[in-house]
Amino acid sequence: MILYTCIRFFRTGIQTSEGLGMRQRGRRNMIFIGGISSAVKQLNYLKTVICSRCGGYGRYQVFMTYTYFSFFFIPVFKWNRQFYVKMSCCGSVFELDREVGMKILRGESVDIREEDLTLIKAGGRSFELSDFEEERTCPGCGASVSEDYSYCPYCGEPLDRR
Repeated sequence: MILYTCIRFFRTGIQTSEGLGMRQRGRRNMIFIGGISSAVKQLNYLKTVICSRCGGYGRYQVFMTYTYFSFFFIPVFKWNRQFYVKMSCCGSVFELDREVGMKILRGESVDIREEDLTLIKAGGRSFELSDFEEERTCPGCGASVSEDYSYCPYCGEPLDRR
C-alpha cells in the first residue's frame, strides 16, 4: 500500500502601493510529494541445508520487509526492518534474528543456526499422485502413455490393462 501526500503552500498576493495604482505580486506555489510505503527485498544468501521441518534438501531464501518514507518518489529512510527465511523445499517461513539479518544485509559471511530461527508458518511438501505411479509405456514403440488410452496414440498398438 502506497500513501502519497501532496502538500501545497500558497503565498498570498501581497499588495503594494507603487505609483498611481495598486500592484499585486504573483502567487507562488510549492508542491511537496511524499509518502509512506512498505516493501520486501530478497537478500543475497546462498546456502543449502537439510530442512528441520520436512527433512528435505533445500536452501534458505532470506527476505527483509521494511517501511520507508519517500520524498518525490525517492526513498529517504527506512524503519521497521524485519527478516524472514523461507525454505525452498517445503515453503516453511521462519522469522530470522535481527542481528543475523543485519549482518546478511551488510554482506557479511554468516551461518544461520536453528536458534536464530522462529517458526511462523509450517509448510508442507507437495507431492502429486503421479510421483508414486509407475509410468505406462507402449509395448510396440516404448512411448510414455497416459492411463486413459486403450491404444498407443503414436503407433496404434493395443495397450496392456494393468
